[in-house]
Order: sequence, then C-alpha cells, then structure tokens
Amino acid sequence: SVSRFDKEVASHPWQAEVRELPDCLLAPGLVNAHGHAAMSLLRGIADDLPLMTWLHEHIWPAEAKWVDEAFVRDGTDLAIAEQLKGGISCFSDMYFYPQVAAERVHNAGMRAQITIPVLDFAIPGARDAAEALRKGLQLFDDLKQHPRIRIAFGPHAPYTVSDDKLEQIRVLADELDAGIHMHVHETAQEVTEALAQRGERPLARLARLGL
Repeated sequence: SVSRFDKEVASHPWQAEVRELPDCLLAPGLVNAHGHAAMSLLRGIADDLPLMTWLHEHIWPAEAKWVDEAFVRDGTDLAIAEQLKGGISCFSDMYFYPQVAAERVHNAGMRAQITIPVLDFAIPGARDAAEALRKGLQLFDDLKQHPRIRIAFGPHAPYTVSDDKLEQIRVLADELDAGIHMHVHETAQEVTEALAQRGERPLARLARLGL
C-alpha cells in the first residue's frame, strides 16, 4: 500500500517493511504506443541510414537469418525488463511470432496490444499474408477474454501491403472490433514514391480503402 508518512502511519503496527521515498514520484504507468519489442536484440544495427536502405539491405536480411521463436522470446523479455525499469507498464508491439510476445507479456504481468503482422511476402512465422492472418485470428480467439492483452491487426505499411489485403483487414477489424496499427508517412521518400507510383498519398489511399 501507499500512504503519506506521518505520525498516524508511523504508529501503525505494519507487518511489512516501510520505505520512505521522499524524492520519488508516484504516477500511473507510462504507455509505449509503438514498438518492436524483440528488435531490442538488433539495437544499433546500421543506424543513421535512409529507411528503405536500412530495411532492404540490413534489417530484413538480418531478420531472415536470425528471427525465430527463441529470438522473439528473448528479445521481448529484454524489452519488457527495460520498459518496466523505465516506468512503462503498457506497450503496443508490432513484430513476428505474436503468440510468443503475448506469452511473455502474460508472464510479466504487463498490459499490451499485440499486433498480427501482415505483409505481402513471407515473414518469420508465416509463408504469406493468408497464413499470418489465419494464425493471428486464432490468437485473437485464444486471448479475447484476456484482462491485459488485446490483439490488433498490424499491416506493416502501405508500401508492403496490397489493397486487397488492407480491405480484408478492414473488414475483419470491423467484425471483431479490433484495432489496426501500421506505419504511415514515416518519411518524405515514402510519400514521394507513393505519389509517383499511385498518384495519391498513403493516407489518402487508406482513406479511400476505408481505413
């Protein structure tokens, strides 16, 4: 329990240890609204590069080589420990093997939104978007009554997910009353390339698709 330390408290026959913390702040837990918990194990890889160079030449090759369930387990555990130490008690996670991340969150007693990873190509844990959605929907059903974990849809970005998959996700999210979490307008290059290739900005495209 927490109480102001005064004469009344001092005279109470406490059974537990009493600690004074005069220079500390008691506040609700902080919320990390976007993250890739298991990528804590990739921290420092190829910093300070343009986003697409970073993804295509460094991060995606590293993930293809190293990421499996054990990687996600250990990386998520590290991220959870670092977040708790920093006062974060709830976070949104967007990564592969979401069932593993959900298990680690459950064991740690944290709160989290865990997203179903969807891309137009194979990812660790799923051969294609259809398999990722199938596994994700099963996870949604398994955890829909969980008091601390919510499952949402996590299409990676407009440049990695096709219109038909985005529309499918919109329909599923509406049916399940689930959230959608994705990267949008991360860089000027993303917007410029979208205008050149599609004639519309990513946000305008999402609006057209009902997202």
